[in-house]
Amino acid sequence: MKKLLMIICMCTGFLIQAQEKEVLNIIAIGAHPDDCDSKFGGTAALFAKMGHKVKFVALTNGDAGHQTQGGGALGKRRRAEAKKAGEILGIEYDVLDNHDGELIPTLNVRHQVIRKIREWDADIVLGLRPNDYHPDHRNAGIAVQDAAYLVIVPNVTPDTPPLKKNPVFLYMNDRFQKPYPFSKDIAVVVDEVIDTKVKALAAHDSQMFEWLPWVSGADMSTIPEGKTERFNWLKNRWAKERKWNQEDAEAIKKWYPETDVSNVKHVEFFEVCEYGKQPTEEEIKQLFPMVGKE
Repeated sequence: MKKLLMIICMCTGFLIQAQEKEVLNIIAIGAHPDDCDSKFGGTAALFAKMGHKVKFVALTNGDAGHQTQGGGALGKRRRAEAKKAGEILGIEYDVLDNHDGELIPTLNVRHQVIRKIREWDADIVLGLRPNDYHPDHRNAGIAVQDAAYLVIVPNVTPDTPPLKKNPVFLYMNDRFQKPYPFSKDIAVVVDEVIDTKVKALAAHDSQMFEWLPWVSGADMSTIPEGKTERFNWLKNRWAKERKWNQEDAEAIKKWYPETDVSNVKHVEFFEVCEYGKQPTEEEIKQLFPMVGKE
């Protein structure tokens, strides 16, 4: 009898462990190579460390985002940068061949998005909100929103089998206030992987050390050359430790109730899109198994 109970307990434990180790499929879709890295790179690294599958998709090849380069040469460079960033984060990275600065949420682009989501069998889909300074960002957000229901419709994009369930669709964080500000529905503390995120961002050399400083009016002569120096410069520029306002602190505390918010330095926030599956709090904890971990 004792042996039987032991076997049952062992089997039950195995089943619980197997359930806890169920692999999640997460796909983040941005307009350009580096969009997802800056908004989701830390959480993606955490998912990857836990054994889950993450894919980043850039809907354009980034062939316009530079002050001195452009066209096919820049697109090739940015694709290589994205591949390197993906290796650092432990994820897959797809860069599509739509032109930078020309992205429109056409039917063809919608089909591309639907196929990527279906092929990845996504549990979570992340996109940009359709209110942003850059038309590519806005249109990438619209394309993902337009796919939010259609990924389960068999007669839409019939060359790719539909999903059996509608994923949870989330928006990645932004600062824009109109028509309404970003809602910090989910908070993920990324302190333990912030260096990994910064290294992945640094892999986008053409953007982090050339285009973005130039377009922001930075003194280009102040940008360091050495790898370590560039990492430190980028971390100070893109991953400064923050003091949380009340909204931030409440969002962090909701998902990390035992954590002293004053000790938290880096967080990525996400908003639940009302067009996909509407998850309960318990379902969010299952989909984001890193939340609440001390």
